[in-house]
Amino acid sequence: MPFTMRGNDVCSVISPSPLPAPYWVALSRSAADLIGLRLNDAGMPQDPQWLQLLAGNTLSVDSIQFSDPLATVYSGHQFGVWAGQLGDGRAILLGDIHGQELQLKGAGRTPYSRMGDGRAVLRSSIREFLCSEAMHALGIPTSRALAIVGSKQPIRRETMETAAICSRIAPSFIRIGHFEHFAATQNIVRLKELADLLLTHFYPECAKNQDQYLSLFKAISLKNAQLVAKWQSVGFCHGVLNSDNISALGLTIDYGPFGFVDHFEIDHICNHSDHAGRYAYHRQPQIMHWNMACLASAMLPLVELDYSAEDAQALLRSALEDFPIEYASQWQHLFRHKLGFFAEQDGDIELIERLLQAMHDSRIDFTSFFRSLSCIPKSMSPKDIALRNDFLDRDGIDSWFQDYLARLQIEALDDAARKLAMDQVNPKYILRNHLAQAAIEKAQGDDFSEVTKLLQILSRPYDEQLECGIYALPPSPDLNPVAVSCSS
Repeated sequence: MPFTMRGNDVCSVISPSPLPAPYWVALSRSAADLIGLRLNDAGMPQDPQWLQLLAGNTLSVDSIQFSDPLATVYSGHQFGVWAGQLGDGRAILLGDIHGQELQLKGAGRTPYSRMGDGRAVLRSSIREFLCSEAMHALGIPTSRALAIVGSKQPIRRETMETAAICSRIAPSFIRIGHFEHFAATQNIVRLKELADLLLTHFYPECAKNQDQYLSLFKAISLKNAQLVAKWQSVGFCHGVLNSDNISALGLTIDYGPFGFVDHFEIDHICNHSDHAGRYAYHRQPQIMHWNMACLASAMLPLVELDYSAEDAQALLRSALEDFPIEYASQWQHLFRHKLGFFAEQDGDIELIERLLQAMHDSRIDFTSFFRSLSCIPKSMSPKDIALRNDFLDRDGIDSWFQDYLARLQIEALDDAARKLAMDQVNPKYILRNHLAQAAIEKAQGDDFSEVTKLLQILSRPYDEQLECGIYALPPSPDLNPVAVSCSS
């Protein structure tokens, strides 16, 4: 869906800055299929001009002409503080292709770069590329990553690095920050135009309602409640849940200092810059709810078109209360299935919470533990379950396994069918930080094979892939943690 809003108060038409001597680093066949990009037998575009397009060196390819690439303005709250005007500081939207917006991240300065160079480095581009595609394969709504194009152009961050561009695709990159911007500038005409664009193209069911703007808010809020529940279920931490990083379509966007939890800590912080732990794992639902309150405030003038000011505020407050209800429903559903519970029982939530506390106390690997649960027969004795040996409190975990096995007896599925169902919701492979770092270090030496291999493995996260078992292991205790900050 093309971003149809135009005007100096909305966006700036600007061409990408050319990337010298570009070369392919990686390309996602799955994302290429999404936009109808034809590939050759080697998995590269048939038209070599695609390399130049994704490097920002041309605006035409395959008989397609992108006539007015642009960067959009938005505002937002960063780490809970109003930051004022922001915008696409290093992302340039080329245009629409097959119903998807194609955006180049790292394509150079824009009017919203705020003294930055507008570039991305190879390191962060690889992380975004791999995680975007890994999240899609996990079944979690996300922007997609088409390709990485690299260059030897030097870029200074903490050290000198090299430039890269990650091409991203999504039905729309509209975010909560767009609403906040027009509300802050009291531009109700633009605020309405933005909401109408979403109603027309993405929320037509809301447009049918008399209170269409209130309905739109509710729909956006519920989508993001469902999204964060899915993050929690796979141990994903976004790292920077600023309001300007939140999608109006309920997509995971803006992969920066993200991280999947390895050895489980309920308060795990993946962003080295998040000194207060605002965006820690256990706070993500609360922060997403807070961001929806920011959206409610921004959309208040629209809801007031249909209701009095007092009624509009009351209705939005009431709608906000639906977020934790939807989140809890989704979270409980997902974690029940992770444990192999496909029929609801009153004690399920207590059982889940007891397990997560025990995992936290013993720093149990989140992904491999849940994956291993499917291998436990209903008839097994807790003392014979090898997983118990990883816990510090053996008596406590034995008691939990006793209750868990008793609960499994209620389930209608036999062990084989239950294992099949559980393995479809508990991934074996996730993008662990040490795996991404290994791929980055090889790529910095011009060896991109590990990026390609990781992409292939992560595209089938629920399959056994026995030959790739080493990629399912948590990092060894002697491996230094990978510190990722906002600059990444």
